[in-house]
Amino acid sequence: MGEVFDGEIQARYRDVNTGGHVDNVEAIRVLDEARTQFFRFAPLGLPAGVGLLARVPGGVSELMGSQRVDYHAEMRFAPYQPFLVRIWLAHVGRSSFTISSEVRVERDHPPAVVAESSLVFWDHAAQASWPISPEVRADLDRFRGDRVALRERPGP
Repeated sequence: MGEVFDGEIQARYRDVNTGGHVDNVEAIRVLDEARTQFFRFAPLGLPAGVGLLARVPGGVSELMGSQRVDYHAEMRFAPYQPFLVRIWLAHVGRSSFTISSEVRVERDHPPAVVAESSLVFWDHAAQASWPISPEVRADLDRFRGDRVALRERPGP
């Protein structure tokens, strides 16, 4: 397994639904915020500065292609206790990549949420996918590991 990104996302009062637990939509928000930290703001020690995608050229963005989320445990709100998110790369293709994610409510607990998200680089000027450059691929490859374990889906 390569390197991983470990981030903390602060829980918010509005994350809690009427049942007293963190709503499934808010769990997706936690994953999204952690992904944004990793891609744009994390001090990862990469050559181009902060964020995993620092060497992606201007005018190219990453678009969500698919996302699968498995909920394993209830996430209850605890004031001043952040959600702990771990992210790594599970696959790097020609113009797309897949990340694996885990969300924990406490360090010594198993993941409450696991997710796999596939993203594609999109060149807005060309209106086409952007082939990953060797420099960006090298940055992505530093964080390569096995896919997150998702529940088996029943067959047809």
